[in-house]
Amino acid sequence: MSDDRYEAGMRVRREVLGDAHVDRATAAATDLTRDFQRFITETAWGSVWTRPGLDRRSRSMITLTALIARGHHEEFAMHVRAALRNGLTPAEIGEVILQSAIYCGVPDANTAFRIAQQVLAEEADGSAGGA
Repeated sequence: MSDDRYEAGMRVRREVLGDAHVDRATAAATDLTRDFQRFITETAWGSVWTRPGLDRRSRSMITLTALIARGHHEEFAMHVRAALRNGLTPAEIGEVILQSAIYCGVPDANTAFRIAQQVLAEEADGSAGGA
């Protein structure tokens, strides 16, 4: 079962984050981080993101909100790209951030808007180098 979850997780991870990002992450794995890479692929991507209860757009919105709330800026930028890949528009991403301002705080939303603006500009001009 673990290998099935890993394979399913790797497929979804690549579809959501893009091959370039996943290839960089797996290539950078060390003896210390290799088990963690497998863990997130099996658990986050293979057990949660593959569930039928929510579509990927919804999962992206929830993920963006959680990352804003926790201040995980590097992950937030990556998941803005993933949200675009999952069909969210820049306007919808803005709405998610605005909604998050009420429940997560204005300073966190302010930072999220700054990061999203940068990511969206990179994506628009093709300079992001893949997610």
